[in-house]
Amino acid sequence: MDTLYLIVPGISNSTENHWQSIWEREFPDKFRRIEQREWNTPVCTDWIDTIESEVAAAGPANVVLVAHSLGCTAVAQWALKYGTKIKGALLVAPSDCEAPTYTFDTKGFTPIPLSKLPFTSIVVASTNDEYVSLERAKFFADAWGSELVSVGDRGHINLNAGFGPWDEGLEILRRLD
Repeated sequence: MDTLYLIVPGISNSTENHWQSIWEREFPDKFRRIEQREWNTPVCTDWIDTIESEVAAAGPANVVLVAHSLGCTAVAQWALKYGTKIKGALLVAPSDCEAPTYTFDTKGFTPIPLSKLPFTSIVVASTNDEYVSLERAKFFADAWGSELVSVGDRGHINLNAGFGPWDEGLEILRRLD
């Protein structure tokens, strides 16, 4: 079976012009969003239970998770709780929700797990992301056993940072397939 890419947006979901949404529209047979009940004040246990349900339904051996921001922390929490082996995960701009500057109303996402992930993963980070320093992104990547890809001064790798279509991201994603 072909790979199914399950999209794991961060807080507030990904807008229609975010690269995750563009990939989902451009490749509807390959990309599917994991819909959460609550996007603006997320509860970690709800998010990771939904991830597990969607991964199980899709067949874990064929799944690559495509996470952004708080979605990356959700993937790490999900892996810690469930240990489900999937094909891989692309973890883009993982928010440091332990930082004092992280002021979003989230529940249960901290402490951020620092266990090796039971699947291949790539962390993509920027050198000037307001939600995670490159040093912290490298720390997470090392702890999770992930390859780290720095894309330079690119902000939070979202629409506000100038990302709509993101062909470079698709190229990085192909490394997991």
